[in-house]
Amino acid sequence: MSSPSSSMTSQWKYDVFLSFSGVDTRNKFTGHLFAALDRKGILTFIDNRLERGKHISSELLKTIEESRFAIIIFSRNYASSSWCLDELAAIVRCMKETGLTIFPIFYDVDPSDVRKQTGIFGQAFNTHKDKENIEKVEMWRDALEEVANLSGWHLQDRHEAEFIEHLVEVISHKLNPKSSSFTKDLVGINSSVEKLFTSYFGLANEVCMIGICGMGGLGKTTLARAVYDKFFKYFEGFSFIANIREVSEKGDLISLQRQLLEEILEGRNSKIWNVDRAADMIKNRLCRKKVLLVLDDVNQSDQLKKLAGEDGWFGLGSWIIITTRDKHLLVEHGVHNIYEPNVLNREDALKLFCLKAFKNENPKEDYKQLSQDTVHYAGCLPLALVTLGSFLFGRTMEQWQSALFNFKKNPHKEIFHILKVSYDGLDEVSKEIFLDIACFFIGKTEGRVIELLKYRGFDARIGVTVLMERSLITIENKRLWMHDLLQEMGRQIVLESHKKPEKRSRLWSFEDLLHVLKKDTAAGALQAVVLNRYEREGQDWNFETFSEAFSKMCNLRLLIIHNVHIPNGLNRVSNNLRFLQWTGYTSECLPSSFQPNELVELNLIGSKIKYLWKGVKYLDNLKCMDLRYSKDLIETPNFRGVPRFERLHLSWCNNLVDIHSSIGQLSRLIVLDLEYCVSLIHLPSMSSEMESLTILKLCGCSKIRKFPEFKGMMRSLSELHLDKTAIKKLPPSIEHLSALILLSLRDCEYLTCLPRNMDSLRSLEKLVVVGCTKLTYLPEHLWNIKCLEHDLSRTAFRQPLGRNVSVRWRSLSPTHSRFPRGQWIQQIRTNQQRQILTPELRAIIRREFPQLPLSGLEVRLVLVSPKFPFHITYITAENCTSLEASLAL
Repeated sequence: MSSPSSSMTSQWKYDVFLSFSGVDTRNKFTGHLFAALDRKGILTFIDNRLERGKHISSELLKTIEESRFAIIIFSRNYASSSWCLDELAAIVRCMKETGLTIFPIFYDVDPSDVRKQTGIFGQAFNTHKDKENIEKVEMWRDALEEVANLSGWHLQDRHEAEFIEHLVEVISHKLNPKSSSFTKDLVGINSSVEKLFTSYFGLANEVCMIGICGMGGLGKTTLARAVYDKFFKYFEGFSFIANIREVSEKGDLISLQRQLLEEILEGRNSKIWNVDRAADMIKNRLCRKKVLLVLDDVNQSDQLKKLAGEDGWFGLGSWIIITTRDKHLLVEHGVHNIYEPNVLNREDALKLFCLKAFKNENPKEDYKQLSQDTVHYAGCLPLALVTLGSFLFGRTMEQWQSALFNFKKNPHKEIFHILKVSYDGLDEVSKEIFLDIACFFIGKTEGRVIELLKYRGFDARIGVTVLMERSLITIENKRLWMHDLLQEMGRQIVLESHKKPEKRSRLWSFEDLLHVLKKDTAAGALQAVVLNRYEREGQDWNFETFSEAFSKMCNLRLLIIHNVHIPNGLNRVSNNLRFLQWTGYTSECLPSSFQPNELVELNLIGSKIKYLWKGVKYLDNLKCMDLRYSKDLIETPNFRGVPRFERLHLSWCNNLVDIHSSIGQLSRLIVLDLEYCVSLIHLPSMSSEMESLTILKLCGCSKIRKFPEFKGMMRSLSELHLDKTAIKKLPPSIEHLSALILLSLRDCEYLTCLPRNMDSLRSLEKLVVVGCTKLTYLPEHLWNIKCLEHDLSRTAFRQPLGRNVSVRWRSLSPTHSRFPRGQWIQQIRTNQQRQILTPELRAIIRREFPQLPLSGLEVRLVLVSPKFPFHITYITAENCTSLEASLAL
């Protein structure tokens, strides 16, 4: 549909033209609609002549041409009137020629009957065919079909009064599409207003309370103002209460209550001096009044309780819009409709920035890259785009470059101040949690961050939730994120806490670390240090001259270093250290002076270490040790000094040959991970002292030929992974694993049998023996274990099974399906590859399943009963290229 020209727009005489059947709706729906439009000041044409001629007049045609909108009310007798159909045809012509907008309403008729001329509309057209020329009838048909396909309303069983009120609001909205001067340069604001209007303010005649929630600078207030400016004229009373947080902090909530009452009641009842009395007045005076109320920047629940306690305080049809940074406030107040705006997309962000920086939607040619860089720095946040654009307006390229460089080191004060409001409203513990996340933990999983913060002395489970509710962090794919400017703000707060790095609580930059080391003074304030080599790639940082780099940091609790060489960096490290992660640690062992008594987790992934320490080192609080990918590691330490030890991760330690026997005395050990320790030959005995051991992983330990005995009952071990080991048999003492749920023996190519006493494994649910090519026998009782899953692909089983075995079979195909006889024929897949089927098997399948096409059939496994060939229990026919097994028939 083409848009009307400016000349045509200026000639519109009427806002709305009503087309209707007088017999059906003149004194009912159409009459009520006309009255409602008239009350709103919408100039509407209605033909009130009770008797209409056969042909519409030229004056009426001109009226249609001079109307901006046409509302067509299709009712039961509409198509019976040639007058109505001529009106319709004229309206459709004006839609194409003058830009007239059509709103179809289906009143007591089915839109499909209108579109297809069936039902009562079909009957009317059968009559017209006998009276009118065929060209006119076809024109009417085309017009009906075209209008019926437009977006409109099917009244059905809706309440007419509510529907009319909604329709009038839509027309009013369409008649006033332009935003106020307040929002004229704000890109994307109209689409956001439209989204709010259509998604949250529905047809129902009820009080609608909606929250607009998000981080500072997103444009929440701007959006609320745009909605207010566009719709306030459709309410009996309206008020925009701005800066509620700021005013309330001055103890002046009553002035906001007074403003609300004075604006909505037009200056009356201004002598109010008591907050509770004012709340009662709002409730009693406005409960029958349809109002539009915006409560901007709410940060305390009491503000909502005193200004808009509940829906019943306001009349039906009222809109209450609340902007806040705290989602929990809205939930606590019972606000169910919560809109959370996003930052702008890249295109709109650049346009908004350019409107401020160049007074044009596009950047100047020489400033294109600088504009892109600034938008990237701003993270598409509207506040930052407007502030930076205004600041850079009229400046030279050199000044732009200088400003952008400085912004990255020292955030713009106005942006910093607005973002910091959310931080200032946090309790002290939540502030510390926010700063740790901003400085160190962005992009890490929620569970890991909570664990790391626990090492710092914080219970962060509720803290993380609070930060989410305050729009300071988000969680995507279980990982924690925050806007770049919020991260910058958090780090700036730490930097501004003290001019000297050694006096701050956190350190993350190489420059600051060098400053601290060169000063050679106490750094007792430092509690957390995180250094990432990738953040300073290509720069050579020389720490050779500092023999005890972290010894002055006596209160250090958390130390994380990624691939940075600091010789003797762990000499005399703080006794308060609780978490140490040093990826790529370059020394062969820990220094003899290493004695952090509070250490809970030691993480040296990918290190050059050969052994940790000699003899016994007493670390009473140590719970986890992670040395994965430490390819030079030869032996584990003596574990007698770590009584609380719970997790040991040593996977891919290629040269590890010795596990100290003291590991068998660790009563709290839960996880022992030795995957792909390819040099490991022997394991210590597993005793009942290891009462907490739950997971034992030996996958890929290709030199382990004999598994040690289990001495005593292992009541917690639920997973035993022995895949790709060289074991030939399992020890009979496996019967002591009463809690075993998973036993994985995948690709144990030397395994020939399983112990006959495995019937005691009553908890066993899954046995994996795929790829055990020498395994020809399973103990008979295993077939009867309830809920047992057997994966028997690539095995050498010869033993037939009884008819009533309770076994669930599955293949290695992408879909693990079970095909009961009589149902699987339709599900089995065939392909174009030629298969090897014995003549006997082919004959049996044809006899038992005559509907199954054998051409190109893939067969992986055939399970037969003793009465085979009369009972084929299962055939898996997916992703198998040949049948090589020989079946005894």
